[in-house]
Amino acid sequence: MKTLKVYIILFIATVTVAKAQFTKAELQVSGLTCSLCARTTEKSLKALPFVSEIKPDLMRNIYVITFKNDVPVDFAQISKKVKDSGFSVSYLKTTFNFDNAKVADNAFTYGANTYKLLNVEKALTGLVTVTIVDKGFAPSSVTKKHLGKAPEEPANATGRTYHLAI
Repeated sequence: MKTLKVYIILFIATVTVAKAQFTKAELQVSGLTCSLCARTTEKSLKALPFVSEIKPDLMRNIYVITFKNDVPVDFAQISKKVKDSGFSVSYLKTTFNFDNAKVADNAFTYGANTYKLLNVEKALTGLVTVTIVDKGFAPSSVTKKHLGKAPEEPANATGRTYHLAI
């Protein structure tokens, strides 16, 4: 009985602690022409260490990716896997849990990278869907619209800087 109580307490503690992390993504890939191409790309993405599950929508060339808990997501690896398969990323929307995230000057650090929020007007909490607008993650028209010619870098940037639009 004591053991059961300990397990219940640990389970509740695990569930109630909200961690700042990316939880899922919607990735649209352009250039897919057949189900074999889509399946090859899906297998390539599923091999990434931070990917828990992938659900393809072949009618819209979209992959819904669920990320593993407590494993940092590397979006550059996602883009590289798609490019190595012979295709390109049309857009990548991802959901980030802002509970317990430290956002300063519209930027935050996650894993080894810095994320700059572009069009934020209020404090962010809970699950928020953002779109990566950098080159390689969005069409050039979207990148130019949000970033212009030279994107502004946060003062305390670490690793790569990603630019996110809400």
